Amino acid sequence: MTVAATAAQPAPGPARRLPAAIIAAFSTPGIPLGGLLLVLAVYVPRFYVGLGLPFIAVAFTVLIVRLLDISLDPILGVVMDRTRTPIGRYRPWLLLGAPIIIAGTFMLLPKASASVPALALWMFVAYAGYSVLNLALSAWSTNIAPTYDERSRLWGWTQGVAVTGSVALLLLPLFTHGRVVLGKGASMPLVGWLLIAAFPTAVVICALFTPDRIGPTPQRYGLKDWWSAISRPTMRRLMGADLLLTLGPGTTAPLYVYFFHDAKGFNIRDVGFLLIFYIGAGLVGAPFWGRQAHRFGKHRTLQIACVCYAVTQTILMILPRVWPGYTLLQALPTAIGMTAVGFCASAFLLLVRAMVSDVADEVRLEQGRNLTSLLFSMVTTTSKIGVAITVTVVFPILQMAGYNGREGAVNTPHAIFVLEMCYLFAPIILVFFGGSLFFGYKLDARRHGAIREALARRDDELEPAAAEETLTGAIADGEVAAASQG
Repeated sequence: MTVAATAAQPAPGPARRLPAAIIAAFSTPGIPLGGLLLVLAVYVPRFYVGLGLPFIAVAFTVLIVRLLDISLDPILGVVMDRTRTPIGRYRPWLLLGAPIIIAGTFMLLPKASASVPALALWMFVAYAGYSVLNLALSAWSTNIAPTYDERSRLWGWTQGVAVTGSVALLLLPLFTHGRVVLGKGASMPLVGWLLIAAFPTAVVICALFTPDRIGPTPQRYGLKDWWSAISRPTMRRLMGADLLLTLGPGTTAPLYVYFFHDAKGFNIRDVGFLLIFYIGAGLVGAPFWGRQAHRFGKHRTLQIACVCYAVTQTILMILPRVWPGYTLLQALPTAIGMTAVGFCASAFLLLVRAMVSDVADEVRLEQGRNLTSLLFSMVTTTSKIGVAITVTVVFPILQMAGYNGREGAVNTPHAIFVLEMCYLFAPIILVFFGGSLFFGYKLDARRHGAIREALARRDDELEPAAAEETLTGAIADGEVAAASQG
């Protein structure tokens, strides 16, 4: 059965709305994951430079670690697609990933001295645990939100909730009266302990209260089937866009503290507060873009967000430097600019991931195989490539320009100019290219509705409905239906 054969069928009826309780439980691990990603991407490289490692050593260590980590995702995707346990397909991976993250974080952050081998080993462990949890949650989302619009809604809220982990870490100076500041080397061990404490609680809540289908015995498939799935035009567009939309904003991440401290004149504490505006904008931005996807379609909404990002990033870059003794009023324009940029950037990940879920349904209809985890592993891989490239490119450029990254260092005007140029040009250009890939994109709401209709008919004919996980405390399918009607 093909999509073409179902195109003339009536449109699907009203979709069942996913209960808020399930969205809340499913979103919980995103809180510590958001904090961990912020620390690994923005603060760990700077932390180890501050401990005495050269820029180039840190840059290439991060590159090697990310390349090794990148190779994990396709392997994990294949294994997850073949997983069938009494407690579900994705729940076991959630429970496995948390201890790996805890081990890596424990060994990575509480350090008084640094070495390249230690940085490489424990950063790899932390990223490996992150990969397990992130991929499991991404693929799991397809099961609990089967319809086009509900996927946008689910991803909008989960990405919004994930922001709270990053914001909480950035608010530590307020909570601790300035004793703990994210970005200062002496504060990093405590940050590590906070993350270690948060993961077990979040994972247990998600595991107990999110339904996970056990599913039928997984089918065997070979390299030809995998290649057919990931090389289809819709998936190629999504992989390319994900890479470019990661590279764009991602270019600013390793430069963020340096740029706003040395080029814009903010002190280290206020640099962290400014990041709150950028990341915190996702609390409102992610659900907003999820709602707009229902109105305009996911790919059109993503293109709108790309244009808005370019405009707001340009405005942020031309705002003047603050001078010593600046007031809150003088810092306000930059805070507003950071909020606007973060609001726009919050659309990128959630919309691409929601579209991957749609491609997974398309593949399942055409090939008869569930390759959801494998498909998600492709976009998590492109995201990691983007992050690895940014650090590897910009850190050596800073070192060649003579930029000194140690705390308290004074840099030359030339070094600061190079820093500004690295921060300015790449994001806008890359984001525009990413958005342009969706001209002519075909997998919209109408086509996906036809796919879901065909899948429902075929599943009714060929196999019984997959059983829901029945762990004590888990929400069963009947409860989902009751909640959605209440």
